[in-house]
Amino acid sequence: MSSATATFDQAEPWRPAINPWIIAVAVTLATFMEVLDTSIANVALPHIAGGLSAGQDESTWVLTSYLVSNAIVLPLSGWLSSIVGRKNFYMGCVALFTISSFLCGLAPNLSTLILCRVLQGAGGGGLQPSEQAILADTFPPAKRGMAFAVYGIAVVTAPAIGPTLGGWITDNFTWRWIFFINIPVGILSILLTSRLIQDPPYFRRRKLSETHIDFVGLGFVALGLGTLQVVLDKGQRDDWFESNFILTLALIAVVSLLFVIVWEWKNKDPIIDLHLFRDRTFGISNLLMFMLGFALLGSTLLLPLFMQTMLGYTAQKSGLALMPGGFTIMLLLPLVGFLLSRYTPRWLLFVGLAMLSLSLFHMTNFDLDIDFRTAAMARVIQAAGMAFLFVPINTAAYAFLPREKNNAASGLMNLARNVGGSVGISVVTTMLDRRTQVHLTNLASHLSPTNPALQAMIQGATRAMQTHGNSAAGATQQAYALVQATVIRQATMLSYIDCFWFLGVAILLMIPMVFLIKKSKPGGGMAVH
Repeated sequence: MSSATATFDQAEPWRPAINPWIIAVAVTLATFMEVLDTSIANVALPHIAGGLSAGQDESTWVLTSYLVSNAIVLPLSGWLSSIVGRKNFYMGCVALFTISSFLCGLAPNLSTLILCRVLQGAGGGGLQPSEQAILADTFPPAKRGMAFAVYGIAVVTAPAIGPTLGGWITDNFTWRWIFFINIPVGILSILLTSRLIQDPPYFRRRKLSETHIDFVGLGFVALGLGTLQVVLDKGQRDDWFESNFILTLALIAVVSLLFVIVWEWKNKDPIIDLHLFRDRTFGISNLLMFMLGFALLGSTLLLPLFMQTMLGYTAQKSGLALMPGGFTIMLLLPLVGFLLSRYTPRWLLFVGLAMLSLSLFHMTNFDLDIDFRTAAMARVIQAAGMAFLFVPINTAAYAFLPREKNNAASGLMNLARNVGGSVGISVVTTMLDRRTQVHLTNLASHLSPTNPALQAMIQGATRAMQTHGNSAAGATQQAYALVQATVIRQATMLSYIDCFWFLGVAILLMIPMVFLIKKSKPGGGMAVH
């Protein structure tokens, strides 16, 4: 950290009038609600489609529309906060999210629901960056690691419990209640925020009359991120570049985002401050946050899907298998926050990446006969690794940035995690499908009529079917169907193992990046914003 920044931090030791931990809980409420909403609607899609007389494919726009508007607002949150004030912006986002949640629950048709989800995503997109910036300014450097740990509990555990909670609400009430439950939390958050939070004295609001609005940058940011999110969300369903729709949107996304990089870099008053990436530590932290989102959401999709489709678990039972992992994160994050006051983030990141990679390699030992305890423990090991990543990444990211850049930095960090999660989901769903086809082809090559093991299996299955009253012809047909089903299950199992291997190697390759982060002192000797 530069001596100038150090002097500046010491010259204005502003502290809020309210206990900072009360502020941390107040702002974490809304963020937990928003992160939960990114995954809670997934399991309710069939019910939404049926309730609104829409097709299954059409109903997926309920998810896509939210993700698109959320991704667009994330990097713009710092710029918008500088105009209206961070407290006002945060309260506005909570209000918009809460009102649009109410409207989503009342939606009479799919078009109205999608429009309300766009508004909901826009409100939710500003919550996480604003909360990170509020926490960074509220806590002194020695306690910021612990503050980010509280925030991390909300961000990391919410996606894990979202599908289970959404399924329980849908089964016991109606899909509309997955939106209505946001209303009391949103109202409470607005009341607490209005009374507890204040902008620090060094936070400078820009006068709108003196602000040059970069409409070109704003338009291309929205176009590029919006089309990218649609490509990631719809790509596998439409067979990627075999679809003209996906190909066109992918080209628009690439051209728009390349233009944004050049335009915003040269702009004197950019909407997204890309010059922050001049700081090597901030750039590497964004890459690590991208990969954390990649592994977190990719594996959070794979594990429940594996348990429900391959092991025959119900949605509730698969959720219970993930629950110990959530408790592990809740227990370890405060410890990680404490360790950050004793050790540099680099070593905690090394431990976290190694543990996360090890857990994913451990999952490659899964088979179709594993028990509940094995699946739950694998998630616990993975959760332990994630706990050692989220807080140190955030701590390192803000370490060498001036505090007036907090909002801009937090927007980019959250964008990296969200886009990483979308890429992770797209990659594992595509890989799962393609590798299943590869393994089916390989396994089918061994199913020749001359294979004695195959013939013995068919004959044994035929006799078993005949003992249950089937005719000889019918029993033989069922025996062949049984063989086919077995081959498909084995091929799918092998494709899950391939996905776990891929995620494990991807995380392992990130370990050298940790040592490119600038050295810094732990605890108060480090300007963690």
